[in-house]
Amino acid sequence: MATIASPTAPLALRRPSLAAGRRRAAAWNAGAIAVIWLTSLFVAALWVSGGGVDAVLGEGAEALNAVGRLCGLVAANLLLYQVLLMARVPLFERGFGRDGITRMHRVVGFWSFWLMLAHIALLVAGYAAVAQVNPFVQLWEFVWDYPGMLLATAGAVLIVLVAVTSIRRARRRLRYESWHLLHLYAYVGVGIALPHQLWAGADFTASAWATVYWWTLWALAAAAIVVFRLGVPAAQSIRHGLRVAAVEADGSGGVTVRMRGRRLDRLAPRGGQFFVWRFLDGPGWSRGHPFSLSAAPRGDELAISARIVGDGTARLAGLRPGTRVLVEGPYGRMTGEARCGRKLLLVGAGAGVAPLVSLLESEPFAAGEATLVTRDSTPDAALRGAAIAALVRDRGLRHVPLDGPRASSATPWLPASHVAWNGADALRHLAPDLADYDVFVCGPQPWMDAVTRDVRAAGVAPARIHTESFTI
Repeated sequence: MATIASPTAPLALRRPSLAAGRRRAAAWNAGAIAVIWLTSLFVAALWVSGGGVDAVLGEGAEALNAVGRLCGLVAANLLLYQVLLMARVPLFERGFGRDGITRMHRVVGFWSFWLMLAHIALLVAGYAAVAQVNPFVQLWEFVWDYPGMLLATAGAVLIVLVAVTSIRRARRRLRYESWHLLHLYAYVGVGIALPHQLWAGADFTASAWATVYWWTLWALAAAAIVVFRLGVPAAQSIRHGLRVAAVEADGSGGVTVRMRGRRLDRLAPRGGQFFVWRFLDGPGWSRGHPFSLSAAPRGDELAISARIVGDGTARLAGLRPGTRVLVEGPYGRMTGEARCGRKLLLVGAGAGVAPLVSLLESEPFAAGEATLVTRDSTPDAALRGAAIAALVRDRGLRHVPLDGPRASSATPWLPASHVAWNGADALRHLAPDLADYDVFVCGPQPWMDAVTRDVRAAGVAPARIHTESFTI
C-alpha cells in the first residue's frame, strides 16, 4: 500500500510527489495551450481558404467584407471559448488554474466583444458600399431580411449588456448576486447569436471541415455546461451527502461553517483550494459562491470561513445544522504542489487569510520556516485567530499581524503605522533570505497586485510567487 507523507514530514520526503505534481501541471498546461492554438489556427485557415487574403489585397468593399468575416470567425471562436473556460472543463482547470482562467476569461471576453462589434460594422459598411445604399438601411436589411439575424441581434444585445456590466467601474456598483445573474445571460447571448452563421455565413458552410468544426465546438460547449456545471456537481453532492455540521462566529464580523459528509477524501481536496458552494436553505440557493477551505481537510469534514459583507456571506451566518450542501470542486492551484523550496512566506488580507491557514495546516515546515503576515482593519476582525495561535504554539509559525487603517503611500498593502516603509524592504525585513521562500498571497485583487509587485521588486523569482483570484 502506498504511503502518504504527513503534513509534518520533512519536505524532502515529499519531493518525488511534488515533482510529479509539477510535471502533471506542466503537461495539462501544454495540452490546454495546444488545443487553443490549434483551433485558432484552423479558424484562420478557414478564412484564408475562403479567399480572405485575396479579397483584402483587392481593397475596396470586398476588403471590408473579408476583414469583417475574419473578425466574425475569431469572435465566434472566442465566444465559444468563453463558455468552455468557465464551464469547469478539467483540461482548462488543470492546465491554467482558476487564477489563469479568470484572467483569460476577462481578456477573451472583451476581445470577443470588440471583434463582434467590428464584424458587424465592417460587414454593414462593405455590403452598403456594394449595394450603394445608406449603412443604416443596410443594417436594417441585415436584421430583418437575412436568415437568423433577428436572433443574432438579440444575442448581440445580451452580450453587450454583459460586457458593459463587466467593466470594473460598473462591476463595483453591482451586488455580486445581481452581476452573477446578468453574467449568465452571456450563455443565452452566445446560444442565439451564433446559429445565424450556419444560415448566412459562407465561411461556416463552405466545406465539410468547416461545418464539422463549428458543430463539434458548439456541441462540446453545450455538453461542457451540462456535464461539468450541472451533472458532475449534482452527482458528487449526492454521493458525498454533504451537510452543515456547525456554524461558528469568527472574529467580529466573520463566520466559519463546518460541513460533514461521506468519503470526502475521494474529492481529493488540498489546503489552499476552494469549492463553489450552494446551500439548500431557501430562495437564492441556486447562486453558487466560491469559498476557500479555511482548515486542512481532515476525515469527513470541510470548513470555510468568510467575512460577512453581502447577501451571499450573510446567509452563511443563518445556516442551520443539517442543511444540505451542493458543491463543485475542488479548484485552484495555490497548494503545496506549487512549492519550490522549504521556507514559506504567506501574506493575506481579510478573508484571504482563510486559505493560507488551511495551506499551513496541510504543509510540512520546521519551526521558524514559515511566516504568516495578516492584514486587518482592526485586530478583533481577524479570521481564524484560534487556528493561527495553535500553529504558532504547536508548529513554530511566525505570525506578524499588520492591523490598522490602510497606508496612503506607494505601498498600500501596509497599514498607516508603517507608511514610512518601502514594500520590498518590509518584505526583506520579514524574511531576510527572501529569495529562498515560496510566497503565497491572497486577498482583494488590488491589494494582491500591490503585494506581488513588491515581492518581485524584492527579488523573488516568479515561479515562487503563488496567488489565486476569483475576480473577473
